[in-house]
Amino acid sequence: MDTHPKHLPAGERRAATVESVVELAGTQNPGKITTAAIAKHMHVTQGALFRHFPNKEDIWRAVMEWVAERLLARIDRAAQGIESPLAAMEAMFMCHVEFVAEHPGVPRIMFGELQRAELTPAKRIVQTLILRYGERLHRLIEEGKESGELSPSLDNEAASTLFIGTIQGLVMQSMLAGDMQRIRRDAPRVFAIYRRGIGPDIGHETGSLQ
Repeated sequence: MDTHPKHLPAGERRAATVESVVELAGTQNPGKITTAAIAKHMHVTQGALFRHFPNKEDIWRAVMEWVAERLLARIDRAAQGIESPLAAMEAMFMCHVEFVAEHPGVPRIMFGELQRAELTPAKRIVQTLILRYGERLHRLIEEGKESGELSPSLDNEAASTLFIGTIQGLVMQSMLAGDMQRIRRDAPRVFAIYRRGIGPDIGHETGSLQ
């Protein structure tokens, strides 16, 4: 069945193009995805594709905008209404993992963009996404310190970096195993270790040795 009808409004056509790229990236190297492959996946001509995107770079920019918008919105919803800062961080962690499991092409695209030497519009969006994600974590970490859930001596920057890096590590392990659904199974156990690392007990013990 054709999931991308040929006659769509411009906004819907752009959205369908982005979704097609994410789908294709889930099964192949994003760097090798051509506009011809995207058009074929959508059952349209390349000419039809370029009526909505001036070039391939613009497609990749739109893809990263889609990722940034949806990922941040989802983690915000996951943490909303949770009074415990640490529980909110866990909800964000699991929500992010679920997003990756649902869209395995996303981390492939992000890693690909970050590896590029030049600062492309898409790479700039990825960098901004990580910055905005970090700002949310910093806020929760500070709230956790104030509430006593987290060690008052906790390094905010390190804790935030480790949070994001832990998810990236899970993604890499799942990709190496050839099973992106593995991330769902590993995430709870991995977060439990992260949680113990930033908790107040370890922080106090470290302080007592200084």
